[in-house]
Amino acid sequence: MTRLCVENISKQYPTIAEPLEVLRDISFALEHGQNVAIRGPSGSGKSTLLNIVGTLDTPTSGRVLLDGEDPALLPEPALAAFRNRKIGFVFQDHHLLPQLSAMENVLVPLVAAGPIRSDHFDRAQMLLDRVGLNQRRDHRPAELSGGERQRVALARALIHRPSVLLADEPTGNLDRTTADAIGRLMLELQQEEQTIMIVVTHSSRLAGLMTRQFELDGGRLQEVASA
Repeated sequence: MTRLCVENISKQYPTIAEPLEVLRDISFALEHGQNVAIRGPSGSGKSTLLNIVGTLDTPTSGRVLLDGEDPALLPEPALAAFRNRKIGFVFQDHHLLPQLSAMENVLVPLVAAGPIRSDHFDRAQMLLDRVGLNQRRDHRPAELSGGERQRVALARALIHRPSVLLADEPTGNLDRTTADAIGRLMLELQQEEQTIMIVVTHSSRLAGLMTRQFELDGGRLQEVASA
C-alpha cells in the first residue's frame, strides 16, 4: 500500500538581508487512496510545497518519502524516471503539446519508458472515455475548450498509474460550472485509481470535496476541520 510521508520540510531562499523562510518544519502523511486540499494566501508557499513533494524542487531541510524511498537521494536520470513513474501532475495551465492530438498528449509520459504498446493505447482510450472525450481523441488542444483541455491533462497525469497525483490550481482558469465538473471528475478518478491526491487551490468549493484540508500561512501548515 502506498504511503507518502513529508517529514520536517523547510525551504529558505537567500536574500541580501537574511534568508526568506517560505516553509517551516512541515510534516504530514497520506495513505493509499487518501486526498487532501492545501489552501492559503498567494505567496504562502503552496506551489513550492507541491513542487518539493513532486521532486521538482528540493527542501532546505527535511525529506519526502514515498513508500520508504527518498527520491532526493537518487541521481539523474534515476530521479526523472522515479518522477515519471510515481507522480502525476495537473497544473493550472494544461501544458498540452499543441501539435499533438488529445490521444497523443495522454500518451506522452509513456514515451520515455520505451515503445508505446497496445495496452497503453487501451488505457489512454479508457481514460479519454472516462473524462468524456472519446469523440475528441483526435482533436488538437486548439480545437478543445478550456475544460476539455484540462480533462486531457487529467487523463495524461493518470496514464502511468501514479502513486501520487499533484494538482496545482487545476480549476483556476475555468468558469464556475466547468470548475465544479472538473473537481468532481478529479475526485472520482482519484478514488477509482486509489492514488494519493494533493490539491493546491484557492477555491473553497474544490477544497470542500477533499477528505482532508490544510491551511498554509506564515510558512506553517495546519490541518483544519472539513466543512
